[in-house]
Amino acid sequence: MRAFYCDHFVLPLPPGHRFPMQKYGLLRDRVAAELPQVRLEEAQPASDGELALAHHPRYVSAVAQGWLTSQEQREIGFPWSPAMAERARRSVGATIAAARAALDDGVGANLAGGTHHAYADRGGGFCVFNDVAVAARLMQAEWHRRHRALLRVLVLDLDVHQGNGTAAIFADDPTVYTVSLHGQRNFPFRKERSDLDVELADGCTDEPYLDALDEALRAVWRHHENRPPGLVFYLAGADPHEGDRLGRLKVSAAGLAERDRRVFASMRERGVPVVVTMAGGYGHDIHQTVAIQLETLRIAQAVAVHPRSPAHPHVETAT
Repeated sequence: MRAFYCDHFVLPLPPGHRFPMQKYGLLRDRVAAELPQVRLEEAQPASDGELALAHHPRYVSAVAQGWLTSQEQREIGFPWSPAMAERARRSVGATIAAARAALDDGVGANLAGGTHHAYADRGGGFCVFNDVAVAARLMQAEWHRRHRALLRVLVLDLDVHQGNGTAAIFADDPTVYTVSLHGQRNFPFRKERSDLDVELADGCTDEPYLDALDEALRAVWRHHENRPPGLVFYLAGADPHEGDRLGRLKVSAAGLAERDRRVFASMRERGVPVVVTMAGGYGHDIHQTVAIQLETLRIAQAVAVHPRSPAHPHVETAT
């Protein structure tokens, strides 16, 4: 399995900032030490043209050139700097590379990514650009150019926060099916409408969480019975964990590992390649967050679909 990183492009944050930027480097160190079968590769930056597949050109230019207003920076949660802009590009580039790897190998990973609060025209919630939206549209374009066929995409968002930016970007796009399993009372407080939203009560524990996931997966496959997806973007947030500062749920580390096994087994059974992004994780103990994310990657490389599966990938002839 190939996994892409950009943690050496560090976003400078003021003292006391609550975003755990150091978790990305810690995760890469543990992958290198404990998962030798995972090939680590540095991510290249997404271009303006690639970003414009999901974002307004004005917003892309504002991020690149430092034209973001004070209000826009507050909504994102990060102060602008050249390093902020470069890291945002690299994070998208990592998901693009992971998506190409998934289509070739059956699975690919971004050791960051899952920036699902970014809209077409603005960022929010620690998200500058929407890496999954950009990569999904680029994969569809590349697939159509090579094969003259439609690549349907499934976005399975299991971060504890609703993927509002992703839902808004794909609201009128029937080729991308968005699913969000999230805390009902958590950020964002004004939700968008995904194709399938599953809201969870505060304090949700392993059993009801996994039951909700199973029902969501059954609904996904009922919807895709005749036109299955050819690529899945899986946002494997660590923030449903009981030790997360922002999550408000009570899912154990074992419960999250079981979540990952069920997701990857479901995709493997149907021969669908998977792009894994780490999404959120804000544990009181950062090493606990990193351990959860490491286990996601361990399960991904063990369970993901084989690239020579006869069902891989699912496409439709373009008309």
